Amino acid sequence: MSWIWRRLTHNLGWKLGALTLAVLLWVATVGEQELVTTHAVPILYRDLPADLLVGSDAVEVVRVELRGPASKLTTASLADLAVTLNLSDVNAPGQRTFTLSTSDFHLAPGVTFLRAVPSQLRINFPRRVSKDVPVEIQVRAQPAAGYRIVSQEVVPRTVRIVGPEARVGAIAGAQTESIDLSSATAPMEIRVNAFVSDPQVWMATPSLVTVRVGIEKNGQIK
Repeated sequence: MSWIWRRLTHNLGWKLGALTLAVLLWVATVGEQELVTTHAVPILYRDLPADLLVGSDAVEVVRVELRGPASKLTTASLADLAVTLNLSDVNAPGQRTFTLSTSDFHLAPGVTFLRAVPSQLRINFPRRVSKDVPVEIQVRAQPAAGYRIVSQEVVPRTVRIVGPEARVGAIAGAQTESIDLSSATAPMEIRVNAFVSDPQVWMATPSLVTVRVGIEKNGQIK
């Protein structure tokens, strides 16, 4: 018995302090006011197949209604909250519907998911494709009076574009930034960017190209 008593009373002050702190924390938690709040959270996707894209019309933010202790529903406490959708079973292009539930959120202990607005996400997954398209030179201003363009060349002649299948298929070519030749009196070489007009399609190769323009005086003998 004496051995047990010594074990119980060893560091008694520390043990009583820890017990008091635990009781105070329990009282604070149990006695804390419970609230309901709505919070806008972003949508994150994981395990999206490499040959698919998330449609541009997909909802980016949902509002969720949560219940829990006031200290866990502050703006700071919810700052990292997000919807995480698992797309590992999306294996073909098309539309899919996802019904949001507690499993789509990582909530702090004591916080309960009540509902989301919208409660379902209808998402289109287009196929991701690429193709090479020719680059067209755009001239904003012609050479000064008395001079003319005799040749034009762009290097490389093609660039590779990537994006949703339907949009990539609709693009016939890329264009260079407009080139001003109003002060040119001799052959020149310019480095400019090429671009496509569709914002949902992007370059898979460097967009910087070299434009070579041959310029000569009118009436010059070749």
